[in-house]
Amino acid sequence: MSPGSSPRVLGKRDLNRALLARQHLLERSRRPIAEVADAVGGLQTQYAPSGYVGLWSRVAGFRREALTQALEDHSVIQATLMRTTIHMVSRRNFWKYALGVRRARREWAARVRVLPPEQELRAGADRLRAALEAGPQTVKELGELATGFVGTLSYWVDLVRVPPSGTWERRRADRLALADQWVGPEDATEAEGIEFLVATYLAAFGPAAFKDIADWAGLSLAMVKDAAGRLGLVTYADERGKPLVDLRDAPLPDAGTPAPVRFLPHWDANLLVHARRTGILPEEHRSRVFSTKNPFSVGTVLVDGVVVAAWSLVGDRIVVDPFVELSARDQRAVEAEREALEAFHR
Repeated sequence: MSPGSSPRVLGKRDLNRALLARQHLLERSRRPIAEVADAVGGLQTQYAPSGYVGLWSRVAGFRREALTQALEDHSVIQATLMRTTIHMVSRRNFWKYALGVRRARREWAARVRVLPPEQELRAGADRLRAALEAGPQTVKELGELATGFVGTLSYWVDLVRVPPSGTWERRRADRLALADQWVGPEDATEAEGIEFLVATYLAAFGPAAFKDIADWAGLSLAMVKDAAGRLGLVTYADERGKPLVDLRDAPLPDAGTPAPVRFLPHWDANLLVHARRTGILPEEHRSRVFSTKNPFSVGTVLVDGVVVAAWSLVGDRIVVDPFVELSARDQRAVEAEREALEAFHR
């Protein structure tokens, strides 16, 4: 944008197609799965199979054993990261994610929880670290050391969740290891991590408002804006005239680009509130996807880049629950993808 000129206005469909392109939902990728995990901003995996289904929807020829192997060989790392939720990311960039959110996670915990004194927390973290020095252990094996670890000790010692737990075969991610043993020593600073998170968000979900980035990463707005100032971002505007920022040369497909049917896993990050600007989840359907009555959430079906149905595994079948009436053509496309996902589950 030249000085004095108005920023380009991006409509909701422009933003939708940008999101789909960056999330590898317009065309399945052939990149290595660790790269794809980072390209989409990490795979959210409170429910371990979500990482597998998320990659199946995005990677050509993806096989379940490929992700399990990547977790076993440490090329993909599973840990509590953004917004204190479990994500799968690459080993290469793990410390950028972890150090980028470390201080913000501790500050958040201090605001919303009644925590023991910091000295007591650090002493507990030291005992947990000592227990894990010999190698990974399950929460059960750690006993009292792991009591409340998600909300207390894990803020003071960097942990990862390691196979065989947190995989398709053993879904509860309850086997823990020290991050510096499983991943390797810290190789980033907090400033580098925050800058990485801002760039990663825009590469995966942009163009976006600063608040969207902060909401996704769990960082303060001030942290995000400070890091963004070093990235040389470009500026757009949405249909209401509100500013959006983006990486230079990031993909912006034509709004008329066709979007294939895709099945998204439980808790796919594209459906969370930070991506509302893209219209991927119509607000009238949000309560059918996210509800306190169903904290497990549901898988969702995209037609033309918009959620039109939920899906679930019932026995050995994938069952689709439509939210709207579909054309015969769209019904055929949904059924073909449903059959493929059902085969993937076998």
